Amino acid sequence: MSTVPITKRGAELLKAELHRLKTKDRPSVISAIAEARAQGDLSENAEYDAAKERQAFIEGRIAELEGKLGAAQIIDPTVLDAEGRIVFASTVDLEDLESGQKVTYQIVGEDEADLKEKKVSITSPIARALIGKYAGDVVEVNAPSGIREYEVLEVRYI
Repeated sequence: MSTVPITKRGAELLKAELHRLKTKDRPSVISAIAEARAQGDLSENAEYDAAKERQAFIEGRIAELEGKLGAAQIIDPTVLDAEGRIVFASTVDLEDLESGQKVTYQIVGEDEADLKEKKVSITSPIARALIGKYAGDVVEVNAPSGIREYEVLEVRYI
């Protein structure tokens, strides 16, 4: 089984979700199933069907999270020593050469990507274009809106 890179923070969030599912959500859905069973005829019991469906979702998510964490290669960006090169978990300051707009992104795993938090997936076009570059480099990104050029202003490992 191949490993999947994930930041230390991303792994902590997945572990917290797994803990919540196992300690809170799973017991509450088991209680809901027991209550619905106590109401009698299960063939026309919507509460029972909903609780069983919720249980299936929770068990599936638990299995998914355990699989992801089992295959995870956890990378702590604060201990990286990439000598200024852009690597997984780097935080990168960029300037769009056309508009002059400055943006900051952190390159993260697919499960952690969230554009609102300025986290881009390692598989995204911008991250693929940035990997291996240094501050001062100009990068062409084949974005859905066309080719965009960015200058790498700074690379940080935070």
